[in-house]
Amino acid sequence: MTRRVLITGGAGFIGSHVADAHLAAGDAVTILDDLSTGRRENVPAGAVLVRADVRSAEARRLVIDGGFTIVNHHAAQMDVRRSVTDPVFDAQVNVIGLLNLLDGARAGGVKRIVFASSGGTVYGEGGKLPIGEQAPKLPASPYGAAKLTSEFYLCCFAQLYGLEHVALRYSNVYGPRQNPHGEAGVMAIFARRVADGEPLTVFGDGEQTRDLVFVEDVAAANLLASNVPLPPLTDLDTRACNIGTGVETSINVVAQTMAQVGGRKAEIRHAAARAGEVLRNALEVRKAASFLGWRPKVSFADGVERTYRAIAG
Repeated sequence: MTRRVLITGGAGFIGSHVADAHLAAGDAVTILDDLSTGRRENVPAGAVLVRADVRSAEARRLVIDGGFTIVNHHAAQMDVRRSVTDPVFDAQVNVIGLLNLLDGARAGGVKRIVFASSGGTVYGEGGKLPIGEQAPKLPASPYGAAKLTSEFYLCCFAQLYGLEHVALRYSNVYGPRQNPHGEAGVMAIFARRVADGEPLTVFGDGEQTRDLVFVEDVAAANLLASNVPLPPLTDLDTRACNIGTGVETSINVVAQTMAQVGGRKAEIRHAAARAGEVLRNALEVRKAASFLGWRPKVSFADGVERTYRAIAG
């Protein structure tokens, strides 16, 4: 039976790959995106695009009247640095936008929300790596605080209205369609600069680490989360799972590897460290294997190669 799926932010980097996965599975896909950062050319053939802000009455009405089984929520203010300088705007998009959709989902009879959370920001610093889902939550940025707040709201709506949810706590996602000109997405930024023969800017000493997961693996996790049986809700982490690789990779290694793939010697320039940035991150992903039946498949080397070729052209 064909499911009707609404993907917010589906013209964006990750959301468009999620749309591809649902279409390949035979689902009817509608994309809600205001195209402020998403791109119309990312919308796959076969998907319907509705251009609207997630905070709007139009978005809420779409969720109420659309007959959707699944709402996959990827629309977000995603820049950690902007959340530090403008936390009110971050909360308006990332918290109020979610609540607007949840209110519509409750009224429209939506069965399940799949939510893009952040394993890179909801946990605190200094804990044992890789980080498991039960680790203490102590966000160092308003962006992380908004993602954590959103997970609490999802649990609240589950208890009040029976609205199912799965929260996927992403590590650092990379791959084709990532914006190489934005403020976030170091892999895409480096790919573009290597292709253009420009130096690479590394903030701080470059020894900060990231858990880098390829976008097609992330899309596969979303598809699995859309129909996995859910356990009884007992705490915040019951229906949440990390999506990553469990491997730390330093920004210096990312820069050097991307330069090698591009056939260039890396010229690295260092700049001041950025406020609110996590210094080390790697996510424990055993729960994703047992809960979703998911494991990352794309290796770092293959992912860097595919990302560079897609962005460099």
